[in-house]
Amino acid sequence: MSLITLTGIGKSFKVAKRSAGFREAVKALFAREHTIVEALKDISFTVREGEIVGYIGPNGAGKSTTIKIMCGVLVPDAGSCTVMGFTPWKDRVRYVRHIGVVFGQRSQLWWDVPVIDSYELLRDIYAIPPNIYRQNLDRLTDMLDLADILRTPVRQLSLGQRMRCEIAASLLHDPAILFLDEPTIGLDAESKIAVRRFIKAINRERGVTVILTTHDMHDIEALADRILMIGKGTLLYDGNLSELRSRYGARKTITVEYKGTFEAADPVDIPGVECLSRSVNRAVYTFDAHRINITDLINRLSAGGELGDVDIGSPPVDELILQLYKEHRV
Repeated sequence: MSLITLTGIGKSFKVAKRSAGFREAVKALFAREHTIVEALKDISFTVREGEIVGYIGPNGAGKSTTIKIMCGVLVPDAGSCTVMGFTPWKDRVRYVRHIGVVFGQRSQLWWDVPVIDSYELLRDIYAIPPNIYRQNLDRLTDMLDLADILRTPVRQLSLGQRMRCEIAASLLHDPAILFLDEPTIGLDAESKIAVRRFIKAINRERGVTVILTTHDMHDIEALADRILMIGKGTLLYDGNLSELRSRYGARKTITVEYKGTFEAADPVDIPGVECLSRSVNRAVYTFDAHRINITDLINRLSAGGELGDVDIGSPPVDELILQLYKEHRV
């Protein structure tokens, strides 16, 4: 069943512009020039209940604009959007009870008061029954390891601690949909893993539908069942990682480690083989497995010195996404 449906969504912004310099600044006081930027152009897609969807694209592609329209913060210039039967910007008061939102660079917690005070304010805003609030708070505190920081002012928390608190705050009222905009930005590896595990858990155990925007492709690889890629305001790809791998999977990477230093000159000069990195005793290449015989390639690599180890694998997801960007010139 489709939980979210976007049809022909378009959104433009009027942006002021002027050249540098004092004269131009004075001129702009009386006659300001503007340009129209099309943030979204005819965006259409559906999201089914219980999906985790990765919404990706380069900076300025229109990801956050789409999220804000689905949350009811922005009104589109064209098209329609229905979420759980609501039009987000028209039914905002009733609608927001069913969604949770986390913006990685924005906070819904009060900066100078303990975390628990912000939670209690949210309890009153959403009119959460006391027993439901207590159950949800206990569950989220346990799953996100918040017990030791609930009484700490938000400004004294580390970024990883604050992000865990933000995610808990967005789920106190049992939303059916969770919008996450860059939820792991700036987090260390341990915090990222904790956030990913939690998102997987609430999706699996409670059926929460998750829309995730991120530049961290490891988030996408770890979480997303499906990828939507946007570029220059247009939807460019709708599929999953396995489809993407089959599309660009012909390219493999080979990492060779030499027992000693190898020759300074590149020992491989084969069409379709590209050197990604080299050091005194290690080299990484990418090659087209449909065109290049792996045995022949290893033999050519061994000409540079005695091989200590060879590892062959598929390219990382970042490289697959980059290939997709290049194909669509975004």
